[in-house]
Order: sequence, then C-alpha cells, then structure tokens
Amino acid sequence: MTKTEVIKKQCKQLNLSAISNQLDDVIAEAQKNQISYLDFIKMIMDKEINNRMEKDKQNRARLARLPLCYNLNLYDFSFSNGISKQQLNQLRELKWLEQNYNVILMGPSGIGKTYIAAGLCFDAVEQGYRAYFKSMDELIKVLKMKDVTRTAAVEYRRILKSHLLVIDDIMMFPVQEQDAIALFNLVNELHEKTSIVITTNKSPKQWADVLKDTVLTTALLDRLLYRCEIINLDGGSYRMKNRKNIFENKNIS
Repeated sequence: MTKTEVIKKQCKQLNLSAISNQLDDVIAEAQKNQISYLDFIKMIMDKEINNRMEKDKQNRARLARLPLCYNLNLYDFSFSNGISKQQLNQLRELKWLEQNYNVILMGPSGIGKTYIAAGLCFDAVEQGYRAYFKSMDELIKVLKMKDVTRTAAVEYRRILKSHLLVIDDIMMFPVQEQDAIALFNLVNELHEKTSIVITTNKSPKQWADVLKDTVLTTALLDRLLYRCEIINLDGGSYRMKNRKNIFENKNIS
C-alpha cells in the first residue's frame, strides 16, 4: 500500500471525505506550483471545510422542505402585485431576520405570497440560517403528533431551534380549539427568538372568525405583530400569469 493510499484510508477513518476524494489532485497541484508545506495544509483544509459547508447547506435545504417554486432570482417583476423590486431586494438582504422581525404577506390567492415566502426561506438557507417551510396544515399535524411519534417530535425540536419558520396559508380553514392553543404555544415559544413569515388571505382582524376565540387571537397577534412588517399584496394572479400550458397553440379549441 502506497503512502497516498494510507493517507486516504486515514482520511476516511477521520471522516475527511473531501481530502480523501481529492488528494491526488491536491498533491499534483502542490507539486506543479511548488507550494510550501503550510500552503499545502491550508489547501487541503480549505477543501474539507468548503465541502462540509456545501453538504451542510444541502442538508438545510432538504430539511426546509421548500415548494417547487422558490428562486426569487427568477421572479417576474413585470407582474404588479404591490411589492416593488426594491422592496423585495431589501427583504432578501434578511436584515429583518437578524433583528428577529416577522413578515406577514397578505393578499388573495395566486398573488405570489407563497413564492415570495419560499424564496425568503431559501435565501435564509443559502446564508447559513436554519429555516423551515410549513403549510398551516403540515404545522398543525406536527403539533398534534409531537408527543406521539418520534418523527413529529424531531420535527418540532427542529422548529424550536430554527432561525426562521414560514407558515403558509395560515387561517385559510377553521382551526379546532386545541390546535389553536398549540399554535399559540409554539408562537409564544418562538417569540423574539425566531422570525416567522406568514402568508394569509385574511386580515389579522378576520383571524378571530377562524379561531373563534377573541382572547386567544389577540394574544397570538400580540406576539406576531410586536416586531412585524405587514405587506399587502393585490392585483391579478401571479400564478395565472406565469401558468404553464400543455399546448403550444393557446387558441386550440
């Protein structure tokens, strides 16, 4: 066994996968450029660190469970829905996330709320934050099952440790009393520790009609709105404007 093969084996034992996989190329580059021992060590350490950072980002993106459309670099600014390019770019800087601000995207169905929220979640993941995207229905299921199944318990603990939680389509459907209490307890736990992005087609005043509890609604909104930017979206449907067609000829009847 050659020295290179021994080093590769040792790297695998130490879980230094990037060094193990790229050792031959690194040695060849070092010999070609005649770099110093310190520069050589730094080169292999850089490759290992960069590889681990990329794997960590991919894992955070997987755990975020984003919907299909989330890349805000592809956002169609020719569509007018009440948010300007400047405002969206400012949101994408994520300074509000550093300050534990919440964001509520409010407007009718199809206006682009989910796209923007998912895009901000993806941007957060790209910048090293732990961020999760949940529909209201998915979140309620986690809250219901967290004391029953290991999967839900793990998911709940991840949410508690997150930097950002996106709740999509909140208050779209009636919420049972116990579920509403569980939601309040979660928001209360995350208050001033985790930023929350919410998409909704109902104004905060209409939430009481969904929850059927004015006191609970007031307490929930008190925590969400304490440090919050409310963005009202209006206009036509972003989804309809950017819909995909089966037939190239749209006039086919």
